[in-house]
Amino acid sequence: MDAIVDSLLTFISDENYPVGLAVIALSAMMEYIVPPFPGDAITLFSAVLITAHNWSFSGVFGAVMLGSVTGAMTAFYAGAWLQARRLARRRKRTKEPEKEREKQRAILDDLIGRFRRYGAAYLILNRFLPGIRVFFFVAAGMARMRAPAVFLYSAVSAALWNLGLIALGSFFGANFETLLDWARQYTIAVWIILGPLLLGLAVRIAVLRRRARPGRDDSAD
Repeated sequence: MDAIVDSLLTFISDENYPVGLAVIALSAMMEYIVPPFPGDAITLFSAVLITAHNWSFSGVFGAVMLGSVTGAMTAFYAGAWLQARRLARRRKRTKEPEKEREKQRAILDDLIGRFRRYGAAYLILNRFLPGIRVFFFVAAGMARMRAPAVFLYSAVSAALWNLGLIALGSFFGANFETLLDWARQYTIAVWIILGPLLLGLAVRIAVLRRRARPGRDDSAD
């Protein structure tokens, strides 16, 4: 992955201004489509371009915003498509006993219902949570949130995050290595907080799935 980052940074530096902006936008979008993609590193480098190479703030910021929102909405519509397929499969299933189907559906329905209630807060925070932000938009699509609202939340979150990164670039004097080090420390801190929460969620899902297994007698609990 480091080799990919180095290649992209070199390409952006060597190419003319419009092509560089296009690569920045594409990188920001890919982060939502392929979560391991190092989109934040490209955004950090964009801050360096503004501060040290006199690239237009509005051009770089616009490219990052365009890519971020496009990627977020792509994940959102992917979630909506997955939910539509899920509901279609639900209508076609006839072999499995109805009671067991209801138990299994309740697992995902419970998670979707929770996201529907708190989805706005999750989407506003998405850009500040590296590694899992794409899943928020997939969940928003499955929860059938309104597309204009999802677009607004994604834009607000991306604007706050990207403005913060650009401000950091200015503060650190466009020192890219310092910015990358800060980003790594931030990611580690976030995962120290998120790790136990995600583990708890995984345990909850595992328990629900165990209870939903065919032939399990709930009265035994």
